[in-house]
Amino acid sequence: METYNRFLKYVSFPTMSDETSETVPSTAKQKILGEYLVSELKALGLDDASMDSHGYVYATLPKNCEKSCPTIGFIAHMDTSSAASDENIKARLVKYTGEDVLLNEEKGIYLRGADYPYLSNYIGHDLIVTDGTTLLGADDKAGIAEIMSAVEYVIKNDIPHGDIKIGFTPDEEIGRGADLFDVERFAADYAYTVDGGALGEIEYENFNAASALVEIVGLSIHPGTAKGKMINASHVACEFDALLPADELPETTEGYEGFHHLIDIAGETEKATLTYIIRDHDEEKFAQKKQDFEKAADILNQKYTDGTVKVTIADSYYNMKKMIEPCMYIIDRAKEAMTELGITPIAVPIRGGTDGARLSYMGLPCPNLCTGGNNFHSRFEFISANDMDKIASLLARIMADAVKYEK
Repeated sequence: METYNRFLKYVSFPTMSDETSETVPSTAKQKILGEYLVSELKALGLDDASMDSHGYVYATLPKNCEKSCPTIGFIAHMDTSSAASDENIKARLVKYTGEDVLLNEEKGIYLRGADYPYLSNYIGHDLIVTDGTTLLGADDKAGIAEIMSAVEYVIKNDIPHGDIKIGFTPDEEIGRGADLFDVERFAADYAYTVDGGALGEIEYENFNAASALVEIVGLSIHPGTAKGKMINASHVACEFDALLPADELPETTEGYEGFHHLIDIAGETEKATLTYIIRDHDEEKFAQKKQDFEKAADILNQKYTDGTVKVTIADSYYNMKKMIEPCMYIIDRAKEAMTELGITPIAVPIRGGTDGARLSYMGLPCPNLCTGGNNFHSRFEFISANDMDKIASLLARIMADAVKYEK
């Protein structure tokens, strides 16, 4: 299918989202890619393709058979992470032979097998890489490219199918991708986000997620006469962090293990703030982690004065497993399509979230499928062009397999 050609076009569009923005989408440049995708969808024959005022792209490939079968949706997001630059991405194709890949001769940047041992899985593959100074954008423009290639394949080969719904969202990377998604307009019986990792992965469990803002009020006085009087907010901030479980950090956990993650800290004597994210797959452990924050605040308010530490916790999204378990046939159908194509299905828990988690709680069951990408949110991001074609074929098979099932 040469899905990578489509992908290389998409990554030429800078689409980084901005969590400090109050607009929707958070950056206007996401709409530029959205407009391009609408034109491409219309060129493929999806006449109802459009982008709404908030930057959400919707389209329908109408059914071409008489059988009553499920309406299936496929969703990917247009924005990229702010973890590295999205400007002037120099993506290129390299044949991986097992040697370290020179990304940037001038800066001496390599993609090294010693740093990423799973690179050995891709010997003989054509890898798409960057020059080591920007993101690649496989998260999630690979998903967009694979969906588009699958739609094109189904159309060109006149494959029987039911109604197929396509959705591309803005602002997923800042947790807002599902905020204004029109589930009623989308009108799918179920859907898949195409926003995962290595070939074969299918995900229907994700973290429960919350954010925590810790605000600390100190008391400044001349340091020469400060004994018994000064409350240094920056020191209290350090105390607060030290009161949280030291073994529940991103760098010390894996699999189903949850964590708290300090993502920002700022302080002076009279004021300090800490910003955290809190994650756990298990509801009870998730609740306990939030209680740890309240307990730490209570301890410090007793040590100093009441009101020294204020904690504000806001839930972000929840584990989609609760919503998917009643309709596990969605997972079984994706696994069956993988098996038919010789792909080994691998169910893995997401150590993060997707638009699908939110959408599942909005009435659209929506597990997550692989894109083939690796090292997301990194200058060392890469993806196998070979696997992208396989995933596009997988999506086309899922579209075609729908005629086997009654609605």
